[in-house]
Amino acid sequence: MNVWSIAIAEDHEQDMLSGIIPAAFSTGSLLGGLVYGRRTWSRTTADRLIIASAAFLAGWLPPVTLPAPFAATAAIAVPGAFLTVVVACAYVTTDALAPAGRTSEAYAWLILSIGVGQSAGTALAGRLAEQPLTSAVLPAAGAAFALAVLLAARRQLRPAGHRPRGRHRPLRGRHKTP
Repeated sequence: MNVWSIAIAEDHEQDMLSGIIPAAFSTGSLLGGLVYGRRTWSRTTADRLIIASAAFLAGWLPPVTLPAPFAATAAIAVPGAFLTVVVACAYVTTDALAPAGRTSEAYAWLILSIGVGQSAGTALAGRLAEQPLTSAVLPAAGAAFALAVLLAARRQLRPAGHRPRGRHRPLRGRHKTP
């Protein structure tokens, strides 16, 4: 997004866009986090992570149309609004899945994964900065990749012992100990 905002600023000869667009993204992120934190959610964190990731991806689709500067600035707040939700759900899901005593290591892997994704995306965006459409598509492509990974791993995103509703089968001949 940062490379894309610089490309838009250069294309429209409005240097301030290189700062205003990321600021709009951050503002959306702040507002999205406030809304998310004020609500009580009935779905599992893993489900919320997948739904937020799908919304994050959908939020990156309007910038692909290469909107005018004002529209681009307004549109970029939408994926920003879901970034905080995705990150919050990723941390809670990581906490739920980490084996006892390995939470710090699990968080380190999560942070590493986010950092590598951002670095790879920025490096690729830098190479493709002269291609406005390609530069605009990269955040959506990254979000689509992340969503695909989450969907592929959906069953593994549930803590051990969790059974989805409607699939519980009683144990026959065995008794659970407390």
